[in-house]
Amino acid sequence: MELRSLGYVGIGARDLDAWETFGTNLLGMQVAERARSSLALRMDDRRQRLIVDRDAPDGHRYFGWEVADHDALERVATAVETAGRAVTRAPAALADRRLVREMISFTDPSDNLLEVFHGARSAAEAFRPGRAISGFRTGPLGLGHAVLMVADATEAAHFYQGILGFRLSDYLLRPFKAYFFHLNPRHHSLALIETGRNDLHHLMVELLDLDDIGQGYDIAQQQEGRVGVTLGRHSNDYMISFYARSPSRFLIEYGWGGRSIDPAVWNSRELAEGPSLWGHERDWLPPHDREAARALRMQAAASGLRVPVQVMAGNHTVMDGACGWWEDVVGQHRADEMPDGPCDP
Repeated sequence: MELRSLGYVGIGARDLDAWETFGTNLLGMQVAERARSSLALRMDDRRQRLIVDRDAPDGHRYFGWEVADHDALERVATAVETAGRAVTRAPAALADRRLVREMISFTDPSDNLLEVFHGARSAAEAFRPGRAISGFRTGPLGLGHAVLMVADATEAAHFYQGILGFRLSDYLLRPFKAYFFHLNPRHHSLALIETGRNDLHHLMVELLDLDDIGQGYDIAQQQEGRVGVTLGRHSNDYMISFYARSPSRFLIEYGWGGRSIDPAVWNSRELAEGPSLWGHERDWLPPHDREAARALRMQAAASGLRVPVQVMAGNHTVMDGACGWWEDVVGQHRADEMPDGPCDP
């Protein structure tokens, strides 16, 4: 697997002011650079993660996928060219604008522009969030994930799996058809939703504290039409999140508590329980599919479906509990089989 993570995303948009306000005041990103025709936003020690280009057409987008070095870059180029797709070696000037050492570009079957790079530059100054947040979960996991709407999910999945080396995490057949792919311990860095058309559905960014999400939700609810998907929890990556409409109308998933997986032993499965355990009312779905999604959530609730909360070391406190119930919750019958938890002396 040559690709390691989603390193950056670029979009074309006319209203840089709206993007600056949205990116800082709601998402909590930092303005890295503001020029006449572009806006670069930071999330961590990288000099830029999200790039907004006024000179590019509205709806234009590109996705920067990171590899380890020049040799890995060449192996990706060879695989793509062998599959019959043209690869462009970016001139030094374009690599400089992306703040990377070297990059190539090509398109996927849905005409999304993909850039593969290595040698991303770090900033000399520490990250300063645009509002009071704890920070973003990035590092080797990358920026987050991208979800693409595609006309033909089978064709797109073949390209990303068979040529670029993405691995299937799991998939949905109802209330909509979707495939989720991983590159690293993040449950998915890419997903494909079959909608009959090609577009960007959403980008996900993950925060380090649950309260970052709740406070962001409060901010979004005060802005008419900003919330695109209500607060909820996913059944596959366990993420607690809501979705905000960006100034470019695609969604930004704002999440916390995503699970980590081990790619070496991971087995994919169908998500028969649907995409969410609770919440996540999706106004982008047709009415019939919205009803189907609600029905799946009601089934999950009726069956008592539960998944573990995902926390980082130092970001939780174990509380006292009613031990008579705890054994039933975790499916244990003897106290000496219990995991560390509220029943410990």
